[in-house]
Amino acid sequence: MPTVYAGRYLHIDLAAGAVATLPIDDADVRRFLLGSGYAAKLFHDMLDPALAWDDPASPLLIFNGLLSGAFAPTGCRSAWCARSPLTGIWGESNMGGHWGAELRFAGYDGLMITGRAERPVYLWIDGTGTVGDWEPSRRDRPEQLRIELRAADHLWGHNHYHVFDQVRAETDPKARVACIGLAGERRVRYAGVMQGGIGHARTAGRTGIGAVMGSKNLKAIAVRGKERPHYFDANGFRDVVKARNAQIKDGAYGLSMLGTAGSVPNAEKYGDLPLGNWQGGSWPEALQVSGQRIAETIFEKHTFCFACPIGCGKTVQIDRGPYAGTQGHGPEYETLGGFGGLLLNADLDSICHVNMLCNDYGIDTISASACIAFAVEAVEQGLLSREDVDGLDLTWGNAGAIVTCVHKIGQREGLGDLLAEGVRSMADRLGPAARRLAMHVKGLEMPYHDPRAFVSMGPGYATANRGACHMETMTYYEGYGIEIPGVVFRPGADHWQARLDSQGSGVMAARYQDFQSVWNPLGLCKFIERGLIGPAELAELVNQALGWGWSAEEVMLTGERIFNLKRLINAAYGVTAADDVLPERLAAEPRPSGGAAGVLPDMALMMAEYFAARGWNSTTGTPSQQRLAELGLAQYNAPTIVSVGATDANR
Repeated sequence: MPTVYAGRYLHIDLAAGAVATLPIDDADVRRFLLGSGYAAKLFHDMLDPALAWDDPASPLLIFNGLLSGAFAPTGCRSAWCARSPLTGIWGESNMGGHWGAELRFAGYDGLMITGRAERPVYLWIDGTGTVGDWEPSRRDRPEQLRIELRAADHLWGHNHYHVFDQVRAETDPKARVACIGLAGERRVRYAGVMQGGIGHARTAGRTGIGAVMGSKNLKAIAVRGKERPHYFDANGFRDVVKARNAQIKDGAYGLSMLGTAGSVPNAEKYGDLPLGNWQGGSWPEALQVSGQRIAETIFEKHTFCFACPIGCGKTVQIDRGPYAGTQGHGPEYETLGGFGGLLLNADLDSICHVNMLCNDYGIDTISASACIAFAVEAVEQGLLSREDVDGLDLTWGNAGAIVTCVHKIGQREGLGDLLAEGVRSMADRLGPAARRLAMHVKGLEMPYHDPRAFVSMGPGYATANRGACHMETMTYYEGYGIEIPGVVFRPGADHWQARLDSQGSGVMAARYQDFQSVWNPLGLCKFIERGLIGPAELAELVNQALGWGWSAEEVMLTGERIFNLKRLINAAYGVTAADDVLPERLAAEPRPSGGAAGVLPDMALMMAEYFAARGWNSTTGTPSQQRLAELGLAQYNAPTIVSVGATDANR
């Protein structure tokens, strides 16, 4: 019987108000781990490509990683998976904080949520030992567990901060609460799921999972538990964790001090920071919207996710100017990259205010900033009139207009109704001339690492399973000189130059994707890679915790298996090799100045390398039967394709 992971999950049918406990086969855990790996396995098993994302029968799958709730370094992650409202394909978002660990303490590894409640509800999972009156389907569940679907009419129409506090007041002051704001209710296609309240707001941000919750009339999920994992070798595990934590603290010192925001100046130096909707090359104002500037002016304190030795979270407090009263979680790199560089906005206080608003409404800051940047350029190009943008002075760097746009998105009001649809849909509405302004892959807006600065990110973005995603590849780490043992592709190289070399970078992208694919299924945060945690170190943690005999090679093979399974899901939605492309601007228009001036990724070369390394058909983009068999996926053939090119990434 598993002791680190619970070995069971809950199926909640919102329409029927029914709850069932279902087992997790240990053999499946060995093949797919948990988190997004096991979620992909369940999703594939029940996949009906004809189901729309907001069909009540379409599932929302929320699963912890294998070590979530353990005291492994950063053992806190949960995966939130569904068909994406934004892209129409596999949707996946990754959440840190404390919610996932608390679900494990309640005795469960995950939730499958289907159906739609007639009226707004929230789910309360209480594993502290107090049994309530409403206990459906108690069979095979611990007697101390209470599960309730509670009315949430009084919460509907409210945002994250209020809901977080109110649900805690109604359940348990120490409950962990994940919820949606107005953006999720109003089905903004990139609405996220929030947790932690104003002080430590963490999110399942990308691909629109908040809209999926909104479509199910599910406002929040609160959980509290008291069970703790037990380990195969508790003393050995503790010794390994202690050693790795010291190693991580040393390697991630910059993250501890400044958070991800501290990387803004270096990103600008390398030509990595997006500028003016990806048109610019250099931006001297970058330092003004950096973690360094935050530390000098508005920093309040460090915050930590569960079991984290880094503490990359920073809270801020603004006591002056037009944004006085702004407080809470400070902006991360991606938020500064989007609402700063991408929009050429050097007003740090306004970005902190926007970040607070997005965390309250439940809005993905990457997609939101990309949509606003699209609109600014569309106005500049004459594709949107002043009337179309509600009379706003929508120009580069206009902080006030940016703040107004965020409110409009969260409420789907006026221009916000267009912005809430995502850049691909916006371009479709405005016509062919607008398509070169729409920076996305498969409908998911580009995150803020430039594949012209780190060319290996090109095939990584083009093939990432949820659309444009830096976290599925992360080869830019090596470009910055971080050589992860067992993964580094060009050890000892001059990484300033090597990052611009397309030769071999297709193979490099596939290698890194395999490695990155195990992190969420393990329940661990990828930031500990800064401490040079590679496949061997991950295997050591798992072996001490669970008694497995995992090797570094099996870590990489497991990652490849999970990545390919998600690709098969996307094939069922019509994704082919024709969809594995970058936006034209990134593939054909070099940056005019800065650390990546004149560079373009050789996508033809790298994609040929990539498909060969993967064993994928270069036309259909699907894995060969031989490779599927080698990965133990022979029975997971691509389901019948509904429509070829459904994502139409070339639009």
